[in-house]
Amino acid sequence: MGGKRFAVLLCAEDSEYVTKMYEGYFGVFVRMLAEEGETWSVYRVVSGEFPEDDEIDTFDGFVITGSCNDAHSNDVWICKLLNLLKKLDSIKKKILGICFGHQNGQTETSIWLNFVVFGARAYKSAKQLIYTMPCTGGRTGRATSGWDIGIKTINFSASWRLSSSVKTPAALSVIECHRDEVKELPPRAEVIAWSDKTGIEMFRCGDHAMGIQGHPEYTKDILLHLINRLIQRNFIADSYAEEIKANLEGTEPDREAWKKLCINFLKG
Repeated sequence: MGGKRFAVLLCAEDSEYVTKMYEGYFGVFVRMLAEEGETWSVYRVVSGEFPEDDEIDTFDGFVITGSCNDAHSNDVWICKLLNLLKKLDSIKKKILGICFGHQNGQTETSIWLNFVVFGARAYKSAKQLIYTMPCTGGRTGRATSGWDIGIKTINFSASWRLSSSVKTPAALSVIECHRDEVKELPPRAEVIAWSDKTGIEMFRCGDHAMGIQGHPEYTKDILLHLINRLIQRNFIADSYAEEIKANLEGTEPDREAWKKLCINFLKG
């Protein structure tokens, strides 16, 4: 009998640097989540590559990345992705959603696509466009406090710490790089972590779906690369970037703890 099988649904193009240093973001996720005996596949959904219906049941779980594209557009691949996520949710496939946010420094929003499938009503900040799924109740939008970039402390709820089979401390540090936030969850979802700046850092929906606003897969090297790209595209000022870089010195995210947490959820 073969080992477990997982798929990464890649919603953004790899940067040249990440491709060279990490074999793309698929390589980043495999380094964090893969274990001996498992099979990991990637579907570049941003390029129209999706699993066939008869392939879905062959996978034990799916990891969904964020995107630098507009989640509310009528692009064929986005509509197809939303339909796939609805299907995965309906059959209770394990779904781990990790927001890549502004990985290419050119996104207008860092909406979690998986929040949409669980009923989030998402706002495109510039035009206040609303995309509503049949099961509504959640809301996302531009963070009132602006960009959140760096290594930040995430606080876990008591219910998560009691229910998780992995011993979780009251707080963990994680790399953040986003300027949008989830402002309200749909009724089926539960907040399981927050930070001083972001009220909904993590959520779960039953036992099969979990979303993380931060980037447990990122290294400091990747974050520094993203900061430089944000500067080049005039998304952040040089002075703010220097402040972020100074704050990164001497600090490290709790990557091993996040790895255990994500693996336990996805494979538990």
